[in-house]
Amino acid sequence: MTDQNAKPLENRVILVTGGGYGIGREAALTYARAGATVLLLGRTEEALNDTYDMIEAEHLPQPAVLPFDLEEKDETKFIELAALIEQHFDHLDGVLLNASVLGQRTMLDNYHWETWQKVMQINVNGQFALMKHLLPLLRNAPADASVIFTTSSVGRQGRAYWGAYAVSKFATEGLMQVMAEELENTSKIRVNCINPGATRTQMRAAAYPAENPTTVTEAKDIMPLYLHLMSPESIGTHCQSIDAQPKK
Repeated sequence: MTDQNAKPLENRVILVTGGGYGIGREAALTYARAGATVLLLGRTEEALNDTYDMIEAEHLPQPAVLPFDLEEKDETKFIELAALIEQHFDHLDGVLLNASVLGQRTMLDNYHWETWQKVMQINVNGQFALMKHLLPLLRNAPADASVIFTTSSVGRQGRAYWGAYAVSKFATEGLMQVMAEELENTSKIRVNCINPGATRTQMRAAAYPAENPTTVTEAKDIMPLYLHLMSPESIGTHCQSIDAQPKK
């Protein structure tokens, strides 16, 4: 794995969705410490500003805050976002698609239609629209570029009561595979999935409210894989779905 004290992402521009909390915040800090200019995208500007301040406090490359809601249904907004990034940064060297929502933990026949649509919009449709319009910026990367989707064990084997979240992660695996095959011989972009596993985040706490959080892995402990897949060290790793933690 890449040495986190080195600067493997120096002069690179990396966009992180869900950069205000949990894994997204930790990844943004990790990438900035590795030399990247990090673009923090999320719907809660206050949380993004907190991450911004953490990066600035360490005197790392100045990040940028991009308030944006992936529940957005107007494709024009995604086009405008990509144009804004191109205007200020010219290209992207990487994208971490970390943002997603849990929805309900209940049986399908109890699942709220509105919640189902929201989960699928944020976890699938919004990510498709984002990547559709960011791909030209990734193709403009001077060297290689990396896209990392976020998957889950329930997106590989369906599990009762996980509803739209599980289905959305099956779709994430499929989107990654389709994109990876389309880009394999036509670009320098590699595309993979990470399954973070049980990690101490707000989503984990919502999914398992009775769980003792001190028994769950911290986000910082899974960052070596996130850094490895975003760095040039992972060139040649493509169309893979990788676990950040060993199966228990």
